[in-house]
Amino acid sequence: MTQTNPWKALTALCTGFFMILLDQTIVAVATPALQAELGADLGSVVWVTSIYLLAYAVPLLVTGRLGDRFGQRNMYVAGMVVFTLSSLACGLAPSIGWLIAARLVQGLGASMLTPQSMSVINRIFPREKRGAAMGVWGAVAGLASLAGPVLGGLIVGTVGWQWIFFINVPVGIVCILMVLAWVPDLGATAARVDVFSVLTVIPAMFLVVFSLQEGPNFGWAWWLFLGLLAGLALIGVFLWLQTRAEHPLLPLAVFSNSNFSHGSFSISTMGFAVAGTMLPIMLYLQEGRGLSAEAAGLMLVPMAVISGVFAPFVGRMADRLHPRVLSMFGFGMMVVAMLSLVVIMRDSVPVGWMLLGSALLGVGNAFVWSPNATTTMRDMDVDKLGAASGVYNTSRQVGAVVGSAAIGAAMQVFVQHTSVANAMGLSMIVPLLVLCAGFISVSRFRAQPLHTDS
Repeated sequence: MTQTNPWKALTALCTGFFMILLDQTIVAVATPALQAELGADLGSVVWVTSIYLLAYAVPLLVTGRLGDRFGQRNMYVAGMVVFTLSSLACGLAPSIGWLIAARLVQGLGASMLTPQSMSVINRIFPREKRGAAMGVWGAVAGLASLAGPVLGGLIVGTVGWQWIFFINVPVGIVCILMVLAWVPDLGATAARVDVFSVLTVIPAMFLVVFSLQEGPNFGWAWWLFLGLLAGLALIGVFLWLQTRAEHPLLPLAVFSNSNFSHGSFSISTMGFAVAGTMLPIMLYLQEGRGLSAEAAGLMLVPMAVISGVFAPFVGRMADRLHPRVLSMFGFGMMVVAMLSLVVIMRDSVPVGWMLLGSALLGVGNAFVWSPNATTTMRDMDVDKLGAASGVYNTSRQVGAVVGSAAIGAAMQVFVQHTSVANAMGLSMIVPLLVLCAGFISVSRFRAQPLHTDS
């Protein structure tokens, strides 16, 4: 491990991480093409995205711990193999049913590798350089989330929807080779995984995520509420099992680290905000102000550029400053950005002002992802890194699911009383309030000594 170049390893890890986040958003722009070429209705096409998010979010607690059990590099490579092969199957899909099934497997592959990237970064970089590394990781996360619609539109418009999946195949193969060459085999840190915990948490997470994700689509039917309550009850059973299991899937001791607890909550609010912002912005620009999809995408360029440029520098600063400073500034800027969108997204305001809101979102994004991840994971015990990473990423994904459902409900309420443009602006109040909770949470971050006794 002493001969490992951690920056090469980071490059390999971020390549796969970029791909799986890109695939969360890249498919949305292919909706008309999928309907036309596969003869599918809108409800079926929506499931192409929904099933990926569901399969991605549900197993994260398990796959994070499996990295501790079988080695993070091994799990990462296995996940990338699954993701790459299923991407090929997606591109070859002759029917919408085939495509949905392949996307389910693709989501499982994404879930297998996501927690491993954060765990490996925290193991191969010394504590005083993890902020810089997480800055790159954060920049990749931000760019991937924002680049999906832009790249998707370009690919679908030139070579066809199949290539939004085919492009993953050569990149996936290169990523696997880079990981095998540059990422060290750090070995296993957990003896085994408690089977009863796995059998409890998988259906629990499925019921919770599915109910929240599909609530708006089914009008919040009674059986969805029943499923949500059953899922929450199973989570209670799961937590009880963790107090008694000899080898718990989720060592509850991770929550004794206050920075981890606050950071996991705050990233859920960020996941909520990101997922709950893009749809109303795009509807405001296209339906409310009449912009084309390409022009609407260009309005988000300042956000992507500023986030990508600033994030690595913010990461370096995270190694030197008190954890609260950067995180509070980041969440504060996100609150300011949301407040600006509430004001700007109106019929009466020139649409060009959206560039200011986009830029403010970029600054906020840059100052949130890296400092939050660095502070949350920096002092976690090595044998708990996989489990902790699973919790952190699960928090982000569940926050995103809740955000999507909440913003959908808010848009439906507001659009009944005002124009589309004004309704989209008013809906920004929801992520604004949630981000205030994230700001309060990161204000509780505390500085920890550079060297701690484990």
